[in-house]
Amino acid sequence: MPIASREIKISPKVKIGGVQPLFLIGGPCVIESEKHTLFLAKEIKKICQEHQIPFIFKASYDKANRSSIKSYRGPGLETGLEILQTVKTECSVPVLSDVHETSQIEKAAQVLDVIQIPAFLCRQTDLILEAARTQKTINLKKGQFLSPQEMKTVTEKVLSQNNENIILTDRGTCFGYHNLVFDIRSIPTMKEWGFPVVIDASHNVQRPGGEKTSSGGEAEFIPYIARAAVSAGADGVFLEVHENPSAALSDKHNSLKINKLNSLLGSLLRIKKAVDGINDLD
Repeated sequence: MPIASREIKISPKVKIGGVQPLFLIGGPCVIESEKHTLFLAKEIKKICQEHQIPFIFKASYDKANRSSIKSYRGPGLETGLEILQTVKTECSVPVLSDVHETSQIEKAAQVLDVIQIPAFLCRQTDLILEAARTQKTINLKKGQFLSPQEMKTVTEKVLSQNNENIILTDRGTCFGYHNLVFDIRSIPTMKEWGFPVVIDASHNVQRPGGEKTSSGGEAEFIPYIARAAVSAGADGVFLEVHENPSAALSDKHNSLKINKLNSLLGSLLRIKKAVDGINDLD
């Protein structure tokens, strides 16, 4: 049986892991505008409050890994961080975004509560070390090209900087061309190291390059991935959420429509309660 994850204090009001309840990392793939970002942050927070779920808002200020040079990347570092700071102030929620270069980290750490290392960059030692030195919580996304066992050495890079505030997130594994597969064994495998483990149910259903100049996806399978992972012991769920996915400026094929979030979280909590009950009997 996997050992319990350590508790991490994300903000004065939000704690995750340990004996804390299932938590959500959620928001749009990319910052589209300040108005839109605030709208989604407020709506998602409202739903999480109904379920008493700790909530971390996520959105990228720069999607540096878009498939095409023509794809929308976001407002950039300066403007994006200003918008995320507004979200923190007006919505009273912690915020998460991803960094792609070491030069971004100092400014990002002034705003972000959680610094995310993208899956494609999870082997970039200098990026991870620089992020870890901030002593912020670091969300390490498992590379599509790595086994869950290989993420152990990635966590050791963060730990080498005396930073134990680590989240591990599974976002699928490459399965041939234009496809990913979720190996449910990754959840208990990564939980063995004592850090909160998250399932990125949105990117697990992505089809990289599936639309030739952009990624495709099968959003209808998001609930199945999320439920399976929670049943295997995931501490939290990562979801890209949008009120109109077909109009989203990034990842429209693998974003959950916000009107489905309430029922999905309800079902995940029921599964979590059942799983916890089973573990109590072990």
